[in-house]
Parts: sequence; structure tokens; C-alpha cells
Amino acid sequence: MTDHAHARKIEFAAFVRRALDDARATRAWSGTEVSRRTGVSRQTINRWVRGDWSSDPEAARVVSFCEGLGLDPAAAFAALGWDRTGPSRRRPDTPPMDPDIEALLRRLVDPGVSDLEKFHIRETVRYLAYRPPLPGSARNTDKRAG
Repeated sequence: MTDHAHARKIEFAAFVRRALDDARATRAWSGTEVSRRTGVSRQTINRWVRGDWSSDPEAARVVSFCEGLGLDPAAAFAALGWDRTGPSRRRPDTPPMDPDIEALLRRLVDPGVSDLEKFHIRETVRYLAYRPPLPGSARNTDKRAG
């Protein structure tokens, strides 16, 4: 293997590792959740992290991985040393984030917040994100309790 090919593997592995670390820290996503959201198998992601591939990753998988994590595929392409002179796909505008969600994300990355509290925040958010909708919740949004 040439030094250039080895350097590309190291660079892409670092890119993937950073993306996974960010998904864990800010979204509390496990490797399985990243795989589910990106459509890229855990085995493939693990090979990328280890730099254990003999031919370049498929561009479509790299794009799926990036888009599933809200990353610009051009950054992954740069890590792979691929030519980026072709037409770039514009990322959709990200909708504004709810201030309460921003506050939770800040707490999750704050080194002053205990690991136990971060665990409880993640578990609560995970519960709320995947629970079934309450019956009639879509119709009764204007009604207030009490």
C-alpha cells in the first residue's frame, strides 16, 4: 500500500470516528442507531473506522452516512482525497431548533454535568422520541390542562 493510500485511510477513519463521537455525544445514538439512521451497516462503519478496506468506499454509502448524520459529504470526500469539482448537492436548510432542545444539548456536552445526569437526560429523551403518540394528541393541541 502506498503512503498516500494509507494516509487517506487514516484521514477517513478519523472523519468517521469524529462523526460517531458527535452522534453519541449530541444525540445519544448508539452504533446501531447510527446504522439505522444512515442505512450503512455497522460492519461497514466498523471497517471504515479501522481503515480496513482494500478498495474505496462506495460513494453512495459515504453520502448516506453523511446525510444521515447531517454532515456535508464533501468533508468525507476530502478525507478520501476524491475530486470534488463535480456539482455539489445543496444540503437542505436545517429547521430552527427548539430552545429547550438546545439547552439539553448544551448540558450533554458540558463537562460540569455529571455522567449520571447525562445518562438520565438521554434515557428520558430516548423514551419520549420513540413512544407511541398519545391518542387524540394531534387533534387536541389547542387544549390546555386544568
